[in-house]
Amino acid sequence: MRSWAIKRTGERRLLAGGLVLSLLLSGCSALLERDYASVTPHNAVPATEGDPSILRADSYQELVNALIYFVSGGMEEGTVRLYTSAEDVEPFLSDACLEVIQEDPLGAYCVEFIKYTVDPVVAYSEAQVSITYRRTREQVASIVQATGVTAIRSELKSALTSFASERVLRISYFEEDETYIQDLARQTYYDVPACALGMPDISVSIYPSAGRQRIVEILLSYPLDRSELERRRDALAGVLADLAWDLTGLPGLPAAAAHALLELGTYDPEGGNTVSDLFDTGSASSEGLALAYAALCQQLELPCQVARGTLEEEPHFWNVVQTGEGWRHIDLSAMGRAEAPGEEPEGGLLYTDLALQERGYQWEEGSLPSCAEH
Repeated sequence: MRSWAIKRTGERRLLAGGLVLSLLLSGCSALLERDYASVTPHNAVPATEGDPSILRADSYQELVNALIYFVSGGMEEGTVRLYTSAEDVEPFLSDACLEVIQEDPLGAYCVEFIKYTVDPVVAYSEAQVSITYRRTREQVASIVQATGVTAIRSELKSALTSFASERVLRISYFEEDETYIQDLARQTYYDVPACALGMPDISVSIYPSAGRQRIVEILLSYPLDRSELERRRDALAGVLADLAWDLTGLPGLPAAAAHALLELGTYDPEGGNTVSDLFDTGSASSEGLALAYAALCQQLELPCQVARGTLEEEPHFWNVVQTGEGWRHIDLSAMGRAEAPGEEPEGGLLYTDLALQERGYQWEEGSLPSCAEH
């Protein structure tokens, strides 16, 4: 009996130990499950049974996130299983569809409308969602994230140098309006003078009208076909390269570049406004001359900027260029108005701010580098 009792006691201890071990293991498993469950609610678009077109939503915000998920993937149909009160289903769906179309940047940009039907199931309500788009998948895929003015200008420069007809940007903390983007695009046009072959018409739409993140659609319509613009750009590149080769190493490069251009064409107040006009027709307006000079300076790696303002209260263009004495104004149209084409006007060729203002020039404060005496 004693040996039997010992055996039974041992079995009990073994069973107790196994039970404790089982409880410990199940406790670890439960802890792991709780850790996992603590992450799951943060999943904005939990898929049901691994199917990305069937999502679960336990709240209004999860429903909104599910619809945004469908839109982001360009999906035309999807299913959302709503684990909410039956009386909340219809107002949740109506408000969520409206929010995605009116307040979400991507939804406001690319969605025409969202329709849905609802079927009640025992534990949830199943919404069949149908989305109609007004943008192509390619347009949505081409959206570029841009933060700050520098990034926006970079994208505009890329569009203008390639004669692209469209740029769509997703911008954070953007509080400006359409006019701001149009002005920025026009400023950028003068930053790429070798491709400035006609100012495009610029149309801007912003989606939505307010918010921390917005999508900005920029449409560019050029005065010539893209193939012709590319042909002129390539031809111009060859001319500028030849001119720069002849000028490289010469003293007084800013003045030498101006004289070289005016040997090829003259100033005409009624002339064309692009770089190619000077070379193709032999004359150009103050805008065309300023763009030609800026394009040649870029080829020479000589810092230069197109200046826009007025001369005797009339719209006028000229340049500011980096010299050994600092930034200076230079106006090729003034040289073209001299008695002999290319001859330096009375008073010299390069001017400080004060000297140019004394001659009747005006420009927006802060728009140009300071051209002061040292």
